[in-house]
Amino acid sequence: MSLLEDYPPSLLPENYQTLKERAIDWALANGLIIRPTAEVALPQNVSAIHAPVALFPSLIPREAFEQAVNLQPIFNKLYHNMSLDDAFINSIIREVSKVDDFIKRLYDIYLKTKDNVQPIVFCIHRSDYLLHMDEGDVKPKILQVEFNTIAASFSSLSAQTGKLHKYLMEFTGYFDADARLNAESLPENASWTSLPKGIAKAHELYGSSKAVVMMVVQPGERNAFDQRWIEYNLLQNHKVHLIRKTLAEVSEQASVDPTTGSLTIAGNEISVVYYRAGYSPDDYPTEQQWQARLLIEKSKAIKCPTVAYQLVGTKKAQQEIAKPGMIQRYISDPIQVKKLYASFAELYPLDATPEGEAATKLALEKPERFVMKPQREGGGNNIYTKDIPSTLARLSVSERSSYILMELIKPPPMKNTILREGELISGYMASELGIYGIFIATQDGKVLVNEPAGHLLRTKSADTNEGG
Repeated sequence: MSLLEDYPPSLLPENYQTLKERAIDWALANGLIIRPTAEVALPQNVSAIHAPVALFPSLIPREAFEQAVNLQPIFNKLYHNMSLDDAFINSIIREVSKVDDFIKRLYDIYLKTKDNVQPIVFCIHRSDYLLHMDEGDVKPKILQVEFNTIAASFSSLSAQTGKLHKYLMEFTGYFDADARLNAESLPENASWTSLPKGIAKAHELYGSSKAVVMMVVQPGERNAFDQRWIEYNLLQNHKVHLIRKTLAEVSEQASVDPTTGSLTIAGNEISVVYYRAGYSPDDYPTEQQWQARLLIEKSKAIKCPTVAYQLVGTKKAQQEIAKPGMIQRYISDPIQVKKLYASFAELYPLDATPEGEAATKLALEKPERFVMKPQREGGGNNIYTKDIPSTLARLSVSERSSYILMELIKPPPMKNTILREGELISGYMASELGIYGIFIATQDGKVLVNEPAGHLLRTKSADTNEGG
């Protein structure tokens, strides 16, 4: 792919104005919305703004997109098998937990509850990729940024964004300015229905028609509408009720039956606990939230995810599984193994091992090649290029071991126009492709569901390191 100077097309100012007005109204009318920031002087539950979107569909090669979709069931199986390997979890988490209190608290819950077996394992995954091009490359390839095992968001709004682009295409034809902007260029996105379908299947397997699903949410969630569409889809298409609770509310209102292990809250037995919170230390401001997480994990409710799944979703697990010979412990098909390794960027430990010391030296000498990643989800946590040496200088060897070092992925530059809070922002962008996956299995190894579940394409300014 060459530098896409000719995309998106140049339009007349009045055409941009038409697209902007149409996009905003469509978004507001169709639930492509988020809560406004606290600066908006309205009660939170009576106000909303359009979600930030790319005005034009962002480009990604069809071959790369299909490769990512086809990888998802293999990654689903890989991470499931990793989550069942107690020795692997102990080997990667024990040392990290000595210097990372958040990981330590999760690991403590894992150790206390790993023998409390719920026979059904259910997880919603999302594998995120960037296009990568080295100098001299003819075409880009996809490299995995991370694999999410908890709170993979935007499944509803991503599907709505695809519908928005189809509407703009049908209504304006993008003013016939670019032949690439056509209906065939926009893939169908099943994330809108696939995630609720997976939750409904897990609920069915729990085996109680009177039970309800519980979504664990953050207080004051700005992305509530992305979550609400899951709730509405569950009720409309599957006749499954969903309630929303924060971890603090779980602590105050929930109980576990000592005989049956049933989790009950506000008079409702809980079949599936679906976490849209709990991935960040900020979600556990007091001991109350940690006690709620432990209570849920001890219950027989189906957890999405279990603490074990969350632990194998850490960056340390990502770095360890990329080592030669590691995937073969969990995936026997050599063709699948080869495909997984081909999607990995270079990953290194930063611990006291000889490999870790060598990686530290390399990061100090050539920081422009790397990004340092802590064991965190949610964005805003990584350390990039020029900031790496000063960070390494202030960390002890043990503190350093809670990070990994990752090759900096280099997306080919391309242009787009972003619509955010009613304003148009044009410039060079980078797009991160996320593929959702649904995995349901029994503890004894029978796979019930293993499939890709739609996609998310997030576009941000090329000079912004974190989320867009």
